[in-house]
Amino acid sequence: MPTTLSIEEILLGSAPLPDLEDIGRSRCGRPIGAWRGGRGPLSVSLVAGCHADEPVGPATLRRLCGWLATLKHDPAVTEVSWSIVPHANPDGEAANAVWTERTLEVDDHQGAADRGFELAAYSAGVVREAPGDDVEFGFPRSARDHEPRPENRAIAAFLADGAPYAVHGSLHSMAFAPGPWFLIETSWADRTTAMRDRLRGRVREMGYPLFDPDRGGEKGFTRIDEGFTTRPDSGAMRRHFLRRGDPTTAALFRPSSMEHVRSLGDDPLTFVSEMPLFLLPPPGARRDCPDPASGTEGRVAFHHWLAELLAGRSTAEAASAAALHGIRPMPIRDQARLQLEFVDAALAAARSR
Repeated sequence: MPTTLSIEEILLGSAPLPDLEDIGRSRCGRPIGAWRGGRGPLSVSLVAGCHADEPVGPATLRRLCGWLATLKHDPAVTEVSWSIVPHANPDGEAANAVWTERTLEVDDHQGAADRGFELAAYSAGVVREAPGDDVEFGFPRSARDHEPRPENRAIAAFLADGAPYAVHGSLHSMAFAPGPWFLIETSWADRTTAMRDRLRGRVREMGYPLFDPDRGGEKGFTRIDEGFTTRPDSGAMRRHFLRRGDPTTAALFRPSSMEHVRSLGDDPLTFVSEMPLFLLPPPGARRDCPDPASGTEGRVAFHHWLAELLAGRSTAEAASAAALHGIRPMPIRDQARLQLEFVDAALAAARSR
């Protein structure tokens, strides 16, 4: 499968972030920056940071913008036109800085020195918006919908100016999982066999397992094959909460960035990358650790268990206690590698349609 992105070169991070277009202001008045570049026929949009507690996607897109801005004759800019919002939620970034800036030394899959997030700092300082404040599921329902957050209105207008797109990706993280998880557009499930094989092979080559839950269509998550699930959908989210007798929460869900981009025309391959901040042992290897992927109840039980495990421990003691249960930070550079690999594989899939 052809490649467009020089992933290792991007990860060097030597190119400065280019000047970003100021497309609006956050609720707290922080600027929302975006970058447009390239001049090719394949139009691609990327966003990151829609969830406040997921810092790796924004860092990855900032490096990608820096690298792309240095190119003149590379296929990455002669064959592709880019519309990128490196961080959709600057207020969320500021709120989570108390832990995102706290890292410890780890080795990446190549054995090279890397960084990972401190579990104790994360557990004590993580901030995430509830439904209704969620930027990912907060895009306008129509041109007459002026109630979404200012971040969503600004990003929606920016993306509309570059539409239609062949590819749209929203880079995300999971707090805890055994390995990476890839979510793709339902209508593209039969057109992404080569992409899925490539990404599965890369994950295994790096020595990680794939996260492979089967949620049976809940909230729009339908398993495609190992490590791949259809992306969530606001309609499925609303139906889920209505079935639970919670119409108030159901009404809070607006379209996602993926649904917004598809509303702008064409048939884009939309995807969501989900990289673990912290790796868990495989489900069969867990003894007394609740499964955070088993649903809301499991997630709540896991976080209660984790809080008890970390209570009163220093940073080093917390890391050691977690390691005894097989919990460890995923190297940040490996997370970024797989984010970029997903983008590159999506470009190849879109070219071959």
